[in-house]
Amino acid sequence: MASEFQRQKVAGVFHAMDADGNGYLEESDFETLTARWVGIRGWEPGTEDHDRMRAIMMGWWSAVASLSDADHDDKVSLDELMTVVDKLPEIDDAVYATAEAMFDAVDQNGDDRIALAEHQQVVQAWKGSADGVADVFGKLDLNGDGHLTREEFRELWAGFWIGDDPKSPSQWVFGPY
Repeated sequence: MASEFQRQKVAGVFHAMDADGNGYLEESDFETLTARWVGIRGWEPGTEDHDRMRAIMMGWWSAVASLSDADHDDKVSLDELMTVVDKLPEIDDAVYATAEAMFDAVDQNGDDRIALAEHQQVVQAWKGSADGVADVFGKLDLNGDGHLTREEFRELWAGFWIGDDPKSPSQWVFGPY
């Protein structure tokens, strides 16, 4: 069972992603998050970058819905999501696959690393604000080279969803809460 710390950090992400604030994650929330993100980057509908981002985000919605929507009402409550969080250590391959897709989405220029500005964009899209991201980026940059490598991001992403250590840098992958 998820600890109170795990529930708190996942709840922070859940509420940020609940774009309409109705207490559920729905397909429309992921459409809104996609629109925010491509808007920040200036990608127009029909462009390759726009379509790739939409595919990644809607793929994430499909995974969340298929794993979490226990009552099949096309919406996911925090409690439903937490039942999946409890199971994530057993399906860590799915967590790492999601990390790979999200890395590709965040890495705007395709240089196989995430710079602070790229990380700020994604947090801005998810939360509506990038406040504090610059303050925590150094904690995420595990080797101190000024960017996140694919491996660093994979470990941080997995650590956020699976981990239970409040002192782990992974707690900051979605920015401060």
